[in-house]
Amino acid sequence: MISDDVDVFAYLGYPGEPAFGPVAFMHRPSSLYNPDAPISHHWQDATHILFGVGTLGFRYKAFKMDGSLFTGTEPDEDRYNFDTPRFNSWSARLSYNPSPAWALQVSQAWINDAHASGPREDVNKSTASAIHSLRWGSGSALNTTAVWGYNNTVRGHHPDSHSVLLESVLTLNKTAIYGKYEWVEKSSGNLLLDESIYGDGELFPINAFTLGIQQNLGNALNTNISVGLQGSLYAVPDKLEPVYGNKPIGLQAYLRVYPKMMR
Repeated sequence: MISDDVDVFAYLGYPGEPAFGPVAFMHRPSSLYNPDAPISHHWQDATHILFGVGTLGFRYKAFKMDGSLFTGTEPDEDRYNFDTPRFNSWSARLSYNPSPAWALQVSQAWINDAHASGPREDVNKSTASAIHSLRWGSGSALNTTAVWGYNNTVRGHHPDSHSVLLESVLTLNKTAIYGKYEWVEKSSGNLLLDESIYGDGELFPINAFTLGIQQNLGNALNTNISVGLQGSLYAVPDKLEPVYGNKPIGLQAYLRVYPKMMR
């Protein structure tokens, strides 16, 4: 910290998260109560667990600029060990917090050799997001996030594609009511479809609506125990109906054990 208006900071992570995208979904208050990862995760915040990250940045009043040099290759499937840092990719992010309730950012990442297996794929990623938090009383809040993510494949077989996410949660003491809408362009390769039938690199727009409720049963040793119920409705292109059906629906009932929020 240089003054009340100016900060300079640096960090190294192994693993770590580079200066890219909004807060990853598992740490966002607006998605904290949904047990599922967003289907737009790999467009918006999939860089949150990379082996080797170095970041340098500065803040001036409500603006923050940071950049990272990092290992762009995703972790391999052997999740019990550590991967070799390669520092082959970089990113830049501009953030603006006009008030304690708002967090805005735009970011760009240039990722080389993104996947640990399969053919090499280089991807330029772009994101923009807005996060809002409204709190009242001792246990009530409304948290909302909107995110746009774009993958521009420079080298590889996946076509350029967009994603949009809007999610919100209303917490009333021990009860959370949440909803989420996503629109994602997924290729036949993303969906593991037969590309001889569905086209090599053809894009399919996927819409997903989720609504759920979660009830906290209690906590012990700084750990919450909750039960929840949620349902999702999907809208897929006509061409995919033979695979997924007409407007497929998913239902979940779940028990969650997770850390209590810090104060």
